[in-house]
Amino acid sequence: MLKYILKRILFMFIALFFVTTLTFFLMRSIPGDPLASLARALPEQTRLNFYAKYGLDRPLFEQYLIYLKRLLTLDLGESVVYSGRSVSQTIAQTSPVSGLVGGIALAIGLVIGVGLGIVAALFKNRLPDYLVTFLAIIGVTVPVFVLASLLQYFFSVQLGWLPTSGWGKPKHLVIPVIVLSFGTIATYARYIKSSMLDVLNQDYILTARAKGLSEGQVIRRHVMRNSILPAITILGGRIVGIFTGSFVIESMFSIPGIGFYYISSINSNDYSMTMGTTIFYAALFVVIQLIVDIAYVLVDPRIRLSVGEKGGRA
Repeated sequence: MLKYILKRILFMFIALFFVTTLTFFLMRSIPGDPLASLARALPEQTRLNFYAKYGLDRPLFEQYLIYLKRLLTLDLGESVVYSGRSVSQTIAQTSPVSGLVGGIALAIGLVIGVGLGIVAALFKNRLPDYLVTFLAIIGVTVPVFVLASLLQYFFSVQLGWLPTSGWGKPKHLVIPVIVLSFGTIATYARYIKSSMLDVLNQDYILTARAKGLSEGQVIRRHVMRNSILPAITILGGRIVGIFTGSFVIESMFSIPGIGFYYISSINSNDYSMTMGTTIFYAALFVVIQLIVDIAYVLVDPRIRLSVGEKGGRA
């Protein structure tokens, strides 16, 4: 198991290296630079000083090596657009905001989605199943900005119950959380239903029933544990989606999260901010995937045994 984890950590660093390299050179391939408009009206010497300050006067490969050297010390540089603000500082200040909104939405979506999936599986081809399936289809097909606009219009404009945008009070969270949780509810409802139906058709479920276990005991002891595995598999992507899936929502509701600054940095060619947030997202993704894989191994004894055998043969 330890060998498996160490191997995955090595692959994590390799993946981060490739993400960093590709992002660096792709950003530089975009026409223009972050100082093009800012320094245009400045005197020539002042403009050159700005380019020297941010290292943009050096050859491209030298800039790349300097960036890697700084990255080893966790120095993500300073934003060009937001002068005087370091990228690390911005990420530290804004990621908790995105984490709060997305975390609440994920928790609510997970609980409701798993519950609806169980109901749909237990009442297959009946009214509850049809209602859950309809909700799942709506959740997957309706874009988040459409749902957000409808809720804003209904609850804010027509009823006046909630603010259309803003940050700082619990009521500002209501609509964004509802919108972000809707996709999670739909995803988990579909996955749990499909997984439960598959497990219910297994031979060991028939054996458990033949031994005299009640239907509730069969569901709790045998069906739920094996049905939850697909939920663990997709949980990593949903956790990362807390930060990466809220770009539109943060812009629509003026939420000062990391997604808002990420979109702004791309639009303004802010190399340092774009690089820093991209690396943050990539690091978050690979770490979460490692944790999910370990959890998957711990939950499923068959995978644990397979990992152990590979480690022994190696």
